[in-house]
Amino acid sequence: MALERERRARLVVALAMALWISGAMRAEAQFKVGFYSQSCPRAEAIVKEEIEKALADDEGVGADLLRMHFHDCFVRGCDGSILLDSTNNSTAEKDAQINLTLEGFDIIDDVKEKLEAACKGVVSCADLLAFAARDAVVHYGGIHYEVPSGRRDGRISVASDTDILPSPDFKLAKLTDLFVSKGLSQSEMIVLSGAHTVGIAHCDAFSKRLDSADPRMDGKYAAALRKECPPASNNTVSMDPQSPHKFDNHYYRLVLDSRSLFTSDDTLLSAWSTAAQVKRLACDFKGFQREFAAAIVKMGAIGVLTGSGGEVRTNCRVVN
Repeated sequence: MALERERRARLVVALAMALWISGAMRAEAQFKVGFYSQSCPRAEAIVKEEIEKALADDEGVGADLLRMHFHDCFVRGCDGSILLDSTNNSTAEKDAQINLTLEGFDIIDDVKEKLEAACKGVVSCADLLAFAARDAVVHYGGIHYEVPSGRRDGRISVASDTDILPSPDFKLAKLTDLFVSKGLSQSEMIVLSGAHTVGIAHCDAFSKRLDSADPRMDGKYAAALRKECPPASNNTVSMDPQSPHKFDNHYYRLVLDSRSLFTSDDTLLSAWSTAAQVKRLACDFKGFQREFAAAIVKMGAIGVLTGSGGEVRTNCRVVN
């Protein structure tokens, strides 16, 4: 009798393991590099062509697409929920205060129209955004990296869900806790912060540092910023004035020189280990490029919907 119970227990364990492996293999098959190789072979090429056209007209909007991808993934996972419009009954993520300065939604619409013309109902908005962010990085001089695809689009977008997104005032511990909660390490958080090497910031995002004469900000730099950001204004300044449209590692040099804009940037120097990583990345351009590519691919896998989950929207602004 005891032998029979043991045999049955082993069978149950073996069956459970087999089911787990089968499920993992199915999930991997549904989210992989080249997911559209048969169903829409030119999908990534179409996205790249349209993003290049858009950046030729407005080179700065690529930074918005990169930030949009980040904000999408950290709220409900990488499901394109940031692209949904508000309805009469619900305010969507894109209309939350933290996302009001985002531009580029019209670009996503244009790309989606081209994809629908080529392969109707095949390429998700979530994948489109992940491809667009990669192509923006490449346009700015970053290395090309392969983007796994097969994401499905979510049907829910709620403005209050964006409350978890990092504020420019976040300190190291809070930033680290947030990224770890999403499956990303502190090291990967520092690497992804390097995206601040491109784009602009509104003055109200760092005005507290100017108003309080933050001693951790270079005095001459603070004086120059006060001229660009007079009281009650909400002008914009380049995150990296020296190379605002170049995906380089200059951001880390600015942090080391006390010339970063946000508290959440300066705080990377508040611990010995994180400061050491900032110093290393400031001196290792190729290393930064490689590590950023790996980190954003990992970020792009947060909470993805695959298989029968979600849907593939025909219009990124509304559910089907």
